[in-house]
Amino acid sequence: MRNNKQQTLIEHYLIGIDDTDNLETKGTGFRAREIAKLIINKLGGLVHNISRHQLFFDPRIPFTSHNSSLCLDVTTDKIEAVKKICIDYLLEFSAPGSDAGLCIVNKKNIKKQLVEWGQRAKCEVLTQSEAKQIASMNNYFLIGLTGTHDGIIGSMAGVGLRASGNDGRINWLIGREVRDMYGNFSASEIKTTLRIDKILNTDNKEIPDDSMVFTRDWIRPVIRNHEITLLVEEEKNNENYNYKILPKDIIKELSN
Repeated sequence: MRNNKQQTLIEHYLIGIDDTDNLETKGTGFRAREIAKLIINKLGGLVHNISRHQLFFDPRIPFTSHNSSLCLDVTTDKIEAVKKICIDYLLEFSAPGSDAGLCIVNKKNIKKQLVEWGQRAKCEVLTQSEAKQIASMNNYFLIGLTGTHDGIIGSMAGVGLRASGNDGRINWLIGREVRDMYGNFSASEIKTTLRIDKILNTDNKEIPDDSMVFTRDWIRPVIRNHEITLLVEEEKNNENYNYKILPKDIIKELSN
């Protein structure tokens, strides 16, 4: 007897959110992490990581402090329920005066136009009308939820930049905030615990797994060639570790 029941497929999605805060509230990074916890705890979805992407600084663009967007890397077979969680959360917790936007794209449907949108958002003033047009043409889920809805521009840009594989830095990995891992650890332990793909020195070479790494204030992996990558510099004058993570300002410069 043939079973006509439709199978639910586990798919891989990128979820962008932008402009959820004001100067008195928690930032969009915090909101993204809270959404990730809901997806995991309520739906059993897998949130691989969350990345932060820097957008254009320009007086014509309203932003709270840094003009950055966040992107969640999610695997789920319940995408409609994920959409509802995201929408309900952003409607409830986005700050007064914010212009929250949400974008969800199946990784199978990443198009060059989406990546280019993200890259343009780093150096151009873009419009809602063009964002909506691109989303409609490619069947991307894109919605404005509060205020002027300008957040749709940055939310889709965050997805495009993440899809490019060479932009942004990670602020949450497999259910763990990267700032929680402080001290000296072997390269192997860091990669295993946080599921980091590579640890590279300043010569762009992988360090040995038994190398000891000092994490400074917290770990700031970046995205290089679609891999979660930690950047370190050699330390020759400390008996407790061989490498230390590059300073925060350098990581920001390299990931912005």
